[in-house]
Amino acid sequence: MDIEALLEFDRAHLWHPYSSMETPNPVYPVVSAHGVRLKLADGRELIDGMASWWSAIHGYNHPVMNQALTRQIDQVSHLMFGGLTHPAAVELGRKLIDLTPAPLQTLFYSDSGSVAIEVAIKMALQYWQANKEPQRTQFLSLRGGYHGDTLGAMSICDPVTGMHKLFSTVLNQQHFVERPNCRFGQACNEQDIAPIATALHENQDTLAAVILEPIVQGAGGMWFYSADYLYKVRQLCDQHNILLIFDEIATGFGRTGRLFACEHADVSPDIMCIGKALTGGYLSLAATLSTRDISNSISRSEPGVFMHGPTFMGNPLACSAALASITLLQKSNWQANIEAIETGLREGLAECMDLPQVTDVRVLGAIGVVELNQTVEMRSITERFVNAGVWLRPFGNLVYLMPPYVINRDDLDTLTSAISTTIGQLS
Repeated sequence: MDIEALLEFDRAHLWHPYSSMETPNPVYPVVSAHGVRLKLADGRELIDGMASWWSAIHGYNHPVMNQALTRQIDQVSHLMFGGLTHPAAVELGRKLIDLTPAPLQTLFYSDSGSVAIEVAIKMALQYWQANKEPQRTQFLSLRGGYHGDTLGAMSICDPVTGMHKLFSTVLNQQHFVERPNCRFGQACNEQDIAPIATALHENQDTLAAVILEPIVQGAGGMWFYSADYLYKVRQLCDQHNILLIFDEIATGFGRTGRLFACEHADVSPDIMCIGKALTGGYLSLAATLSTRDISNSISRSEPGVFMHGPTFMGNPLACSAALASITLLQKSNWQANIEAIETGLREGLAECMDLPQVTDVRVLGAIGVVELNQTVEMRSITERFVNAGVWLRPFGNLVYLMPPYVINRDDLDTLTSAISTTIGQLS
């Protein structure tokens, strides 16, 4: 492999996420990955603190995952889901309905988290059309939220601090309220809940749904908020007859210490989106689950079908990967692993609070966040982390960790030490 030629082509022709083709950030070629380590073409190894954007919860090159995909590819690798089905899709559906909150009884597969959000939006819109309230076309979200990069998903991301201001003139205009100040573990008082209570009251006739990331706001700010707030939002939605959508794409499958983050508040949504860790990071797959009320209402009204159908929905390889990943998670002592990671993050990141560049450190489950008082320079800080033997990808003023669940304490200490040392060197 000619690495220089590979990198030259990459720089000249390949878009990377949120990148410039004129002044691209450096990329690091990976030739293999095992466990929590990425091996670069130059022989260096990096401890992965990102779990490939929060998805590779079992690490890389796991033999059980590899075997499941090998078995499936020998049977059928892809099958259109229109008019056909297959065992992996059915068994995965059974597992997901069993694992998610009880009211969620129907499931729609898609091929990415953003599409799962689009599906949820369309479900809510079609539901209200079916119920003779077609004026309900708007959604309410929290500021600091992030729900994806497709057009509908962008419209419900934070319109000010989010990544999509460039498209504001073409996006559907939605309603937003301030994120709650009550942190995870705190009670939610009247002042915390008042903004969303007021917005629901004033717009109850035109709102299709509230959509939010339960407990943890991800790429919009890595903010952890009160479970009590989530509980009260569920009560308000019931009071005003408004659907509640949970975006569990980043938080699902154990990341916060519960299988799904909404379990911290013991509440259920009307629609739930899942993805990322669903397949253990092996293949892209997502799903949108709904109640029987929603699926029956849509199915009994004109045109009698749900109007969506991705080419790769229910892909057999992806479904097999998801089945293997969920089985691995269930057979592991994942709760103890998450608790150990949480302890390691709290202890390892504690010294960051003494740094003048740091305004806050917060940890929940297998998520650790260091908030700075300045925006990081991506190119230089990434290079510093790589030189320290770790892979981290900060954004804005946030340096954060979401490692694979199989990480050991020594590797976790290396990650947290690299963060505190690197931040300490920033001017």
